[in-house]
Amino acid sequence: MIATACHLDEPVLVLNRAWMASRVVSVRRAFTLLFRSVAEVISVNQGRYDVFDIHSWLEIAQLQRQFEAGDHEWIRTASSLVAAPRIIRLTGCTRPPDHLVPLNRRNLFARDGNRCQYCGDKFPVSELSIDHVVPQSRGGGNTWTNLVCACVTCNSRKGSRTPQEAGINLVRPPVRPRTCPDRSVRLRRRHYEAWKVFLHEAYWTVELRD
Repeated sequence: MIATACHLDEPVLVLNRAWMASRVVSVRRAFTLLFRSVAEVISVNQGRYDVFDIHSWLEIAQLQRQFEAGDHEWIRTASSLVAAPRIIRLTGCTRPPDHLVPLNRRNLFARDGNRCQYCGDKFPVSELSIDHVVPQSRGGGNTWTNLVCACVTCNSRKGSRTPQEAGINLVRPPVRPRTCPDRSVRLRRRHYEAWKVFLHEAYWTVELRD
């Protein structure tokens, strides 16, 4: 397929066989699952959820281009254009979704709102670092309750000490988020409104895969 990288890397919501949100993959990965016939496209049309296998999805592309051209991101194949799916459903997988939010830099920055957790000021990502509240030299681990965003000044001031030893306080105690910290940002995009019905607190996960 020939397409801009941004379209092939756009997120696609994956449902398991029970129609529960399971994870998020890229458009590239979604097409791989579709062509392997282990997933189907779920298309939202005026509140109705239609199901397409890859062959029927390719067949309706011409009608979509004619009547819904502005509603889709388009992927160029060797012979035509096809709409990028926004939701797919696995047809043979019933694995329960992972309830744990991955501990990674993006989710940490989202949880803390790009604010230094010592001085409380907001900074661009390039001026923030991840600090161990209890230093690793003291046995502090890479956990949600021991990692916070810190600006360069506060991180340098704290050094390899605890906040109490450095004479600074946390703005708020670090906690493990129950849901994806940047979920609300992602859902502000108009064409992902269809995701909302599947994004219940009990089964939301943010596992990103290629």
